[in-house]
Amino acid sequence: MLQKTLLSIILVFFLFNLSTVNAQDNKSIEIMDIVKNEIIKTTPTDSSIQLETEKIIKEIDGVVKAFKPIPDKGYMIKIPLEPSYQLENKWINALIDEVIIIIPETEKPFLLIFDDENNSYFFTFQIKIDKLLKTLGFPI
Repeated sequence: MLQKTLLSIILVFFLFNLSTVNAQDNKSIEIMDIVKNEIIKTTPTDSSIQLETEKIIKEIDGVVKAFKPIPDKGYMIKIPLEPSYQLENKWINALIDEVIIIIPETEKPFLLIFDDENNSYFFTFQIKIDKLLKTLGFPI
């Protein structure tokens, strides 16, 4: 079971990074359907999305303690940050160039962030993300 979980996390990370490599000059937001295991929508980023994403990052209030943090159903939204954001809290101190918002089907959304050494961190937050989702045209 642990191997399956690790494989899922690696696969998701690989898919997001593969799409980033294919479009390095095109810093787009990508929305992935977890069940389909594919990117279902891309949209260009802009300053209002960057601002909303930074608001979410500032509201980090805890660490996700689930054994298997990637849900079986839901969506993941990868948002590039330009300029990068300096995140400093009691869990991490790193320059962040993208965040992934994980939206499980039946739970509250949370963040996946990678530090400079590609260590993954799953964080909870309390702020509503409705404005960001509306700007992105979500739900699809």
